[in-house]
Amino acid sequence: MSQSGKPVSVVCFGDSLTWGFKPGDRTRYGHDVRWTRLLQKELGDDFYVIEEGLNGRTTVFEDPVRGDKNGLEHLATVRKTHMPIDILIIMLGTNDLQTRFGMSAGAIAFAMSRLLDYARQPTDDPEGRAPKVLLMSPPPLGDFSVSPLEPMFSGDKSRAESEKLKDEYKRIAAEYGAAFFDTGSVVTVSKVDAVHLDPEMQQPLAEAIAGEVRTLAWNDRD
Repeated sequence: MSQSGKPVSVVCFGDSLTWGFKPGDRTRYGHDVRWTRLLQKELGDDFYVIEEGLNGRTTVFEDPVRGDKNGLEHLATVRKTHMPIDILIIMLGTNDLQTRFGMSAGAIAFAMSRLLDYARQPTDDPEGRAPKVLLMSPPPLGDFSVSPLEPMFSGDKSRAESEKLKDEYKRIAAEYGAAFFDTGSVVTVSKVDAVHLDPEMQQPLAEAIAGEVRTLAWNDRD
């Protein structure tokens, strides 16, 4: 429960899957569609959901093509911008699977461990206490044969590594004292681009994550 009174502050930190990227026309889903806003609706007034999604964000890598995508560096600012944070949701890793990074699922999990380690440390600020953390594995990638994003990924190889992320993330979540949720258990990626989520996937994800957030809010795991 929030130490600063209601509402419980929930920060959703991620990439385009959190931002609400719409496959097809490459715009952003509206407030009535994207899962982060639906999460707020599911949780109600006792919670305050903050969206911190960025297209192309990685775990710890600076993108040599697009720049300014390093999740670990961003997280340092985000934690201070929104402090005190009661619950921090992290869903990253899809962009690390791009060909130019060449990362295996195990290597991505190792990179993610740096974010989990940082998240569990208090910052040197008046309200910089460590939040509870929910680590979400992104849904496995799809078939790139007709995807406009095919040049960015290595087809079957990227998809195979994406399928391993859930087990790798579950392992490191336990190691760093974070909760874990496999988004692939409730949603699948769009056939349009093999990476992002269609509109009908947003509500099931919001409902599932709402349950995870309530568990973290009402149960003291420390």
